[in-house]
Amino acid sequence: MLASHPSTNRSVVVLGAGLTGMSAALELTRHGIDHWLLEREAHVGGLASTQVESGYRFDRTGHLLHLRDSSRRARVLALLDEPPLEVSRRSFVYSERVYTKYPYQSNSHGLPAATAFACVRDFVQTLLHPPAQAPENFEQYCRAHFGNAISDRFMLPYNRRLWGVEPSEITTSWCDRFVPIPSLNDVLAGALGHDQRELGYNTTGIYPRLGIGELTAALGRKMTSLKLRTAPRRIDTAARRIDFDNGASTYRALVSSLPLHSLLRLIANPPPAVTDAARKLRCAPLYYLDVALHRAPRRSMHWVYVPEDRFPFYRVGNYAEFSSGMAPSGGACLYVELVDRLEPVLPTLWPQVASGLVEMGFIRTADDVAFCRVRRIDQAYVLYDRNRETALATINEYLNSVNIISTGRYGGWNYSSMEDAFQFGESAAATLLKELK
Repeated sequence: MLASHPSTNRSVVVLGAGLTGMSAALELTRHGIDHWLLEREAHVGGLASTQVESGYRFDRTGHLLHLRDSSRRARVLALLDEPPLEVSRRSFVYSERVYTKYPYQSNSHGLPAATAFACVRDFVQTLLHPPAQAPENFEQYCRAHFGNAISDRFMLPYNRRLWGVEPSEITTSWCDRFVPIPSLNDVLAGALGHDQRELGYNTTGIYPRLGIGELTAALGRKMTSLKLRTAPRRIDTAARRIDFDNGASTYRALVSSLPLHSLLRLIANPPPAVTDAARKLRCAPLYYLDVALHRAPRRSMHWVYVPEDRFPFYRVGNYAEFSSGMAPSGGACLYVELVDRLEPVLPTLWPQVASGLVEMGFIRTADDVAFCRVRRIDQAYVLYDRNRETALATINEYLNSVNIISTGRYGGWNYSSMEDAFQFGESAAATLLKELK
């Protein structure tokens, strides 16, 4: 469906047809609430989409769907035309020229003996001598929970490369769910190479055979009020009207999954305090490479974390390890996430990337590469700095006062999973159902 603007008014307008926006629209449809779902692109999915070139399929970097809620899992699986693949994580860390199991903090087996010893020793020291005060930033959090050796060799350098800022600038409010903290038994077993429990929220997941875009495409087919290639030009909160290039639509309530900065730029005359708060919200963009290979890598790995500064990338993943349907027979397709936040000059950068991929065993020579494409995600990682919570409180108080729910990973300015995106949309719809009765 293509439309330049919605032709009639609706009780609810939902901006953005990613997972959050579509899950909100699906709930509104289920309860008979008239609405528009507006998407500026020609397709649904947002960052949960799949690009295809010459038989190779690329997501917008790695997406594995972790569904903890059984009822949501059943609803999601019912959307797909064929059962998805069940994936058990095979992820590693590459440092000091060796591979070790992820997470680094509980898997020192295989590291040089001096490194493994220091990791275990310092971890035990944190148990014997815990800090007197609670950590105030991510660097303190790592040293308090893992000790100096694990922090200095992996946790701090890796996250510095991922976030693009010093770990001391990041708060701890996002850590509990996403940073696995091992027990003493985990660390000792991991030092000896003994079979042990897998740590982390992402140990297993599901994946559509032809990429994560199959999920969002299936969800898009359920959308009854979807308008593609439809982008608001201005939102008048007093009149509750959205202006388009050649039309307008009124609404009673608005749900936005757009990045907060994008939403606030659309709103006519937001209060100065809100504009000031928005300036304090920071995020890290991401450049990454889609790399198509004629030959599959020797090692069977889903993704690898790379903490050392001698590499221009911090993570490499192989979609074809999730599903053989992602690449032509015998081939593979990689995503290579780059450290530098400036647009890469590929002829200059590629020799460094290729050298790293050869060392790590992803390619034998550059001749294994069919093609390489540069990609960008404008808002890849929300920065949990000291200004985030106060700025969000100011912005959300204002948005609530003008009947706008801003939600999702970037609409809510958080670090979250695809399952969370479903939940964000469902919660937004539930809030509206109460208000519109």
